[in-house]
Amino acid sequence: MSGTRGIVWIHSAPAALRPHLEWALGAVLGAPVELSWSEQPAEPRTLRAEYHWHGPAGRGAELASALRRCVRARFEVTEEPTAGTEGSRWAYTPRLGVFSATIGVHGDVMIHEDRLKQALLADALGQRPLGEGVAELLGAAWDAELEAFRYAGDGAPVRWLYQVG
Repeated sequence: MSGTRGIVWIHSAPAALRPHLEWALGAVLGAPVELSWSEQPAEPRTLRAEYHWHGPAGRGAELASALRRCVRARFEVTEEPTAGTEGSRWAYTPRLGVFSATIGVHGDVMIHEDRLKQALLADALGQRPLGEGVAELLGAAWDAELEAFRYAGDGAPVRWLYQVG
């Protein structure tokens, strides 16, 4: 299996979840993880952290699954592409649940043909307008909800993510 790397952004989590989130990451990565936490200015009484990881392809999905168990946290996980795998991104919010997407080499969300066909069919049948279907495929609702949490607080590193829409 090819090696890859990625980033875990925990955008907001109650302080009580700190040990659970660190344990979840460590369980997947096979070594203890201690995150550097800072206040999350977008939501009082919550913290934020980021962690750069490396491992075999598919590890990002494992990390997202492990973090998902901490249902009051908001997070994103990325996995860079390798010679044999596509890049991926997972986003989670307590309100929306999990969003996953394939990410192209330039950071774009890549929508597979069958998913586009389903959105076209839903539009043709009057079930859902095409614009709404495509917005869902791009993760627009997750981006909208997480955007306020992505901005860094005083003294925290700033890392801009792409914005859809």
